[in-house]
Amino acid sequence: MIVPEEVANTVSERYPTLFSPIRIGPKQAKNRVWMTAHSTQLVKDHNFSQEHIDYYAERAKGGVGVITMEAMAVHPTTQPYKGKVFAFEPAVVPNYRKLAAAVHEHGALLLAQPWHRGRETSGKVNRLPVWAPSSVPCTVYREMPHVLTEEEIRELVQGYVLSARYAAEGGLDGVEVHGLAHGYLLGQFLSPATNHRTDQYGGSFDNRLRLVLEIIRKTRDEVGPDLIVGVRINGDDGDVEGGLRPPDWARIARAIADTGLVDYISVSQGTYQDRMRIYGAVPVEPGYEVEATEQIKAVVPELPVVATGRMTSPELAEYVLASGKADMIGMARPLIADAEWPNKAREGRDSDIRPCVGANWCMAAIVNSPLACVHNPSVGQEKTLGVGTLSRTATAKNVAVVGGGPAGLRAALVAAERGHRVTLFEKEQELGGQLRWIVKANTFREWGSIVGWLSTQLERTDAVVKLGTEATADQLVADGFDAVVVATGSTPLRHGWSMNHPYRWREGADQLPGFDQWNVITVREALLDEAQLGPNVMVYDDTGSRQPVVVAEYLRERRHQVEVVTTLPQVAPDLEASRDLQATHRRLRRAGITFTTDHEIGGVDEDRVRLIDVHTGEEQVREPVDAVVLILGNAAQDQLLHQLKGRVEVHGVGDCLSPRRIFNAIWEAELVARAL
Repeated sequence: MIVPEEVANTVSERYPTLFSPIRIGPKQAKNRVWMTAHSTQLVKDHNFSQEHIDYYAERAKGGVGVITMEAMAVHPTTQPYKGKVFAFEPAVVPNYRKLAAAVHEHGALLLAQPWHRGRETSGKVNRLPVWAPSSVPCTVYREMPHVLTEEEIRELVQGYVLSARYAAEGGLDGVEVHGLAHGYLLGQFLSPATNHRTDQYGGSFDNRLRLVLEIIRKTRDEVGPDLIVGVRINGDDGDVEGGLRPPDWARIARAIADTGLVDYISVSQGTYQDRMRIYGAVPVEPGYEVEATEQIKAVVPELPVVATGRMTSPELAEYVLASGKADMIGMARPLIADAEWPNKAREGRDSDIRPCVGANWCMAAIVNSPLACVHNPSVGQEKTLGVGTLSRTATAKNVAVVGGGPAGLRAALVAAERGHRVTLFEKEQELGGQLRWIVKANTFREWGSIVGWLSTQLERTDAVVKLGTEATADQLVADGFDAVVVATGSTPLRHGWSMNHPYRWREGADQLPGFDQWNVITVREALLDEAQLGPNVMVYDDTGSRQPVVVAEYLRERRHQVEVVTTLPQVAPDLEASRDLQATHRRLRRAGITFTTDHEIGGVDEDRVRLIDVHTGEEQVREPVDAVVLILGNAAQDQLLHQLKGRVEVHGVGDCLSPRRIFNAIWEAELVARAL
């Protein structure tokens, strides 16, 4: 959403509406910043942990008005992974009390969010049948659900009742009934697309709403009038046949409000059939959910309504509130990126807010590990890396940082903030490293804010930045640096051999035939316009990463015909973890980019490319191919690191150790700089 210029120019530094108090039923929130629920994978034994307490307390200390904790299971059948709190078990009560004490200390309200995923899960973890109103499998998990009986529905309701009871006993401020939004179980009952029942819970609008209203009523009975009861609903299911659209959700919101039992409505979007409406990675624009949320607000003017959906800036938040489109601003990822977002906005320190760039590393991280942010190393590590944990050094060192990509910038910033005398050397004329390539594609331009933020913060220190300067081992030693952090990154491989041929990767082996031609280039050369490309370009990928997507879109924007060829069964499968695979494939295919999977290049002969099926060995020829862009992985640029060993205190960070991800580069830089 673009904030009108006349509004943007009148927003005060303190954002008066955003930081005004608001009544939510029996409680008052100190401001209108609402931290919405999101998974953390900090769960231990189906319960909250000390890491949870540190995590939520950090955001409360950072100035949020309300926190809804992550979705909590109301029944054993809703376990997509082991890291889920069982809200229906009394063991949560003592930890609720610890959480509430930690959050209340900073004046924030704290709510539980009982929920059931329904068909949008599998039974792999709990070894139980998947529950759903009808036997319709989810497009992601594809497991055939068990149709809930009326007895099991009563069991489900009792799970919500117990969850509300323990939230009250644990000293929380209220309960947010979840499962309506995102296509979860209660939403499955509401939607004609997934509810094919013929009993009292199916068919008519009132029947499909029956279970939701019963759970809300019993939740209110359980917690009484002194605690908040709210609901999380959708504003739009998305382009799903038979799904619920904004007018349908407005009708549902009005029916819920008519009960007189809820104190607010929090609005989101999407189901697992249209996941980018839930997670909103770039290029989804900030504020993309506001239009549908405004329709909800229009039909329930008496209730506070929470707007969500990439609410990335305080300027946008103030505009939405001041224009009456919603009453509170819900956000998760911006507060993951910067726990102090509210305090910084309130104090007029907008440029200090570490931006959420929509990379969705937070989503990718929780697949196999606790929550993390692509450029905030403290997430889930608040006790050791959080706000106020960076100590000044007792002995200032003369520190050289070599390389101005994300790793080098982070190392230089942290070392300078600790009081070391820092000089950063970058051989190029610009900072940014490989992020300079990525942001060439309009789709991923926001990622450049990682470098922008680091650079801005570094400028506020005493660090010296020397651009266009290549540091050598002899010079660094001669200049008397006490410590050197090597962040020299990596460079793209161009030998042509896929990972299916490890023997060919040995030093001194020949390139694949034709890969020394002028029209066979690397992703760097393509994105930095360092090569002349004809109309037909082949992007060849052996990594499964985001790079082929970036370069393919960049070239298509410049009117090239683009074919992506990959050795893998799918183009860019790594994007499944960040939840934007489906949306990205749709965007590229609609742009006219073609995909060829399960093939490797056998050779290039001028404008002819020979492709080989990796399973059958069958060959086919593409011609004319005016250029081939290679994405085969990178080689660590570790020469300087080895040259300095034994001559000075030296540390390697990021790709010069092993070419990986932005997160790893920044994480390692943080740890090394703290240890200097």
